[in-house]
Amino acid sequence: MRKLLIRATIFIGGFGFIAAATLFALAYFTVDIPDPNAYVNSQSTVIQYSNGEEIGRVGTQNRQIVPLVKIPLNVRHAVLAAEDRGFYSNRAFSVTGIARAIFNNLKGGSLQGGSTITQQYAKTAFLTPSRTIQRKIKELVISIKLENQLSKDQIFESYLNTIYFGRGSYGVMTASQQYFNRNVDQLTNAQAAVIASILRSPGLYDPAFKKGNKERLLARFEYVKKGMVDAGWLSVKDAAKMKFPTVAPRSTSGQLSGPKGHIIEAVQKELAKLGFNQDQLLVGGLVIKTTLDQKAQQSAVDAVNKFYPAKAPDNLRIGLVAIRPGTGEIVALYGGRDYLARQLSDATQSIALAGSTFKPFAIIAALEQGIPLTSMWNGDSPQVFDDAGKPYEVSNYGNEGWGQIDLLYATKHSVNTVFVPLGIKVGPVAVVDVARRAGIPESVAMMPTPSVVLGVASPHVIDVANAYATFAAQGIKSKPFLVSQVLGSNKGVLYQAKPETQEVFSKEVTADLTYALKGVVTGGTGAAALALGRPAAGKTGTSQSNASAWFSAYTPQLAASVAFFRDSASESLNGIGGLTSVTGGTFPAKIWTAFMKGALKGEPVMDFPAPTNIGGLDPIVMTSGGKQTRKP
Repeated sequence: MRKLLIRATIFIGGFGFIAAATLFALAYFTVDIPDPNAYVNSQSTVIQYSNGEEIGRVGTQNRQIVPLVKIPLNVRHAVLAAEDRGFYSNRAFSVTGIARAIFNNLKGGSLQGGSTITQQYAKTAFLTPSRTIQRKIKELVISIKLENQLSKDQIFESYLNTIYFGRGSYGVMTASQQYFNRNVDQLTNAQAAVIASILRSPGLYDPAFKKGNKERLLARFEYVKKGMVDAGWLSVKDAAKMKFPTVAPRSTSGQLSGPKGHIIEAVQKELAKLGFNQDQLLVGGLVIKTTLDQKAQQSAVDAVNKFYPAKAPDNLRIGLVAIRPGTGEIVALYGGRDYLARQLSDATQSIALAGSTFKPFAIIAALEQGIPLTSMWNGDSPQVFDDAGKPYEVSNYGNEGWGQIDLLYATKHSVNTVFVPLGIKVGPVAVVDVARRAGIPESVAMMPTPSVVLGVASPHVIDVANAYATFAAQGIKSKPFLVSQVLGSNKGVLYQAKPETQEVFSKEVTADLTYALKGVVTGGTGAAALALGRPAAGKTGTSQSNASAWFSAYTPQLAASVAFFRDSASESLNGIGGLTSVTGGTFPAKIWTAFMKGALKGEPVMDFPAPTNIGGLDPIVMTSGGKQTRKP
């Protein structure tokens, strides 16, 4: 019986060996090696509007072929030290690397690396990005055929000219230019070590790509340097002199020119948060469908261009964000006139004093505490209030005194001397809480003091737009998002966005708030928006010393915020466009109106819910002493 088992084992093993050898031979003779210069397996990523029209592309291949003899030894040695120190003496493939990869795959994990330079070249130049056993076997076959048909120098030369180094660069020449603004033959030992360190995974090692990369790159740099010393390519003395060099900032291409560059950058940042790495984005052939409406986006650009003030200072900033209420879809995003001139987005990254756009948070806090819109307040100016035992003097715009007025009228004309005591009455903590619930993130610092209601905090434009989208959605807050779908190179769905929503205010409260904010448009500081020709509600915002000017408003279908500001809160908008003072009701409201006209063209005219009159209609006196009484 034992002899039979031994014979059976030998037979099965022999048969398996013959079968494997036959399959390998078949693969060897049927798999061809394509011309590496005719086709390099990388595809740019296409970014689209919601209708499928193209916005731009990322990852268009940038490559310059350099003969091996013109690639200096320090660069060659650095790459060998980083990727395959035994390249010139070892076989085409790593047995242990393949075994480890297959074992991991059989366990259900993704296929791992462990590749030689020959394998990396085969994978980069000829194969798809899929990480499967089948592709690994094909990689093995091509690697063996490469080493049978080409010399080590030929393989290494092709590798150095096709491998991806990040920043859209293929090969050592363009990588040298991207990271150090010089040709490959001018790289120092330290610069060569950095280039070699980055190629392992540009998304993890390029210091300009994301936080934490520089620390990883420093560790990898030391690893490469030690490898060069261990291999005898670098003396200990020279290694000691090698200091980490300064890496150039990321340069940009024509794909990013104009306002669309801010969109492409915002899409890339959102994809990174979703777990897509730089390599996938630049060479993976993805199709990114955004939430942006092409008509609305063009309307945003046209509106800013139409009302951009003549002879404006170079550091005038304008940001615009429009969000679909109830879903969080970003419908339009304007971050600046030219991304190539300034990479900071004035829609999502710059901050500006919020001014009176924060007053609705106090209105909601009041309504939630039963204080009605008909409550009466003293609108005289100036007035002095208590701020933790210290006098706090407040004036209205132009120091105008309004006398005894109700909250509706105070909202329409943005009366500071009503809103500060309102905030004190409901409690500054409650005002901050409402702002957070509406969508102002924790990253925006807000102190619960009497001044919080006047918008002394500095949010991003997208933050305020999202808060007003919450009002438009009748109290439903949504998380803003720009990427709606990601398709792989085979058109399979890799990601599908799902709105993240939460009810934060009652419909009754938001109905009364909207009723108050409609008055701003129909006969208040935002009257310029009346030209929209459909129901709208919103709030102007002008910060202290005229450092910023806002108009944030909404219809039932769309909410948008427009902000004017300069690089510093100490710089005033006074005088811009020939105006003594740039308020939210001037350029910002005009841009908002022009944008909304285009964005909503062809959409049905919708009205808001009727007010519910929380707290009743009686004119309850909250603060008295006004010199006169005005009625709406």
